[in-house]
Amino acid sequence: MAIKGRFERAEIMIGEEGMNILRKSRVTVCGLGGVGSFAAEALCRGGIGNITLIDFDDICATNMNRQLHALETTVGMPKATVMAERMRLINRDAVITPIKEFISSENIGRLLTPPPDFLVDGIDHFTSKAALIAWCLEHGVPVVSSMGAAARRDPSKIRVADISESHGCRMARSLRKILRQQGITTGVDVVYSTEEFDRNCAREPSAEETENGFGIKKRVTLGSLSFIPPIFGMIMAGIVINRLLGKV
Repeated sequence: MAIKGRFERAEIMIGEEGMNILRKSRVTVCGLGGVGSFAAEALCRGGIGNITLIDFDDICATNMNRQLHALETTVGMPKATVMAERMRLINRDAVITPIKEFISSENIGRLLTPPPDFLVDGIDHFTSKAALIAWCLEHGVPVVSSMGAAARRDPSKIRVADISESHGCRMARSLRKILRQQGITTGVDVVYSTEEFDRNCAREPSAEETENGFGIKKRVTLGSLSFIPPIFGMIMAGIVINRLLGKV
């Protein structure tokens, strides 16, 4: 099928010039969980022509309630590889590059060279998240970052704002504190929820969840519903596409 047919409905909205802008754009998605997997696919279906997918993890059964790539047939497989294969079936002409690595301050420069036109941050490790955002701001890479999507139930409480204006989100509050220590107080858009964090939606991690293979131990497992993380991801994809098109 020709690209024109594949993206005909989008082209009605944004025109041939808009589709060409998206086809030539390079976007990196970091973290392919419930947020990142949906953001990545929406970007691919939106016509982004070059997408890099970065995630260190393999799919497990507990991902199946909210992560796009998680199926009975994919459990145990790398998230980045499975998403790349799925996205190539959506747009065979797109360049999809999967990378199975844990993002840290030591490898960010290598993973993001050459710098993308936009970065989607869907990771949840605070130190890595802050390092990723700081690198993007230092190198002039626009970034949209996901805050806490777990332990929430109400889609109507999801918001978008500069991180300096976010409120009611524990993750955003903690991240602001870490970024301030690096002299960063503004300049990154975040998707977050103002819904009060439900402290009852947490339990001790299972044995398979405790250690991620990179020396990072999980202290608690938060509950998460099927619809909140995907909405976060879709909103992030919308921000990226509209910004690339100069619409917002």
